[in-house]
Amino acid sequence: MTRFRSVVLDVDSTLSGVEGIDWLAAHRNDALREFVAQRTADAMAGKIPLDLVFGERLDSVAPTLAELQTLGLAYRTKIAPGAAAAVQAMRDAGVRIVLVSGGLRVAVLSLAESLGVADDDVHAVATLHDERGLYDGFDHQSPLTTQEGKPTVVRTLGLPAPVLAVGDGSTDLAIRTAGAADAFAAFTGFVRRDAVVAGADFVIGSFDERRALVLGDAATKS
Repeated sequence: MTRFRSVVLDVDSTLSGVEGIDWLAAHRNDALREFVAQRTADAMAGKIPLDLVFGERLDSVAPTLAELQTLGLAYRTKIAPGAAAAVQAMRDAGVRIVLVSGGLRVAVLSLAESLGVADDDVHAVATLHDERGLYDGFDHQSPLTTQEGKPTVVRTLGLPAPVLAVGDGSTDLAIRTAGAADAFAAFTGFVRRDAVVAGADFVIGSFDERRALVLGDAATKS
């Protein structure tokens, strides 16, 4: 008997060690890399709302379609140890797995494919590109560009309860605090954010711990 019937997984710095927008900015110049990385860190720590930085970061980087496809490969290369096996074990046990990310859909879909997660279970931000593949904006209507967007999306999915949300950032914690999940596990395998850990029901540092938590073994906050 599983402890949770559904798991909502974050992608950047959770399923993969890559923080997508930071990775893209690092391929521009040092000044932009530092600027974007700081804005990402502040947003994920809850110091500033995601609403204030999402478009600012993305428009400043303006990734091409080809760059997003390459980012997808980077996600797969830096996938968290044990993630594929854990996701498969949870799915085999009948647990519903969905990816809910403020990352960019083209790249996130590549990672999801490697995990056997269907496109319909991937929720991320769509980008727009012209006929040459150059950046032409993003979906400004997506809730996932906002601080409270993840709980908004999760509520629409009708997931079987109890639901566990897992991630490293404040937007992941918001799924629990807004009541869209029954519990939240802070994932610290790549980065530990104290404000996120403080609000978590569980703290896990690996996908082996995540599998144990979902499939019924004890997990403790630390």
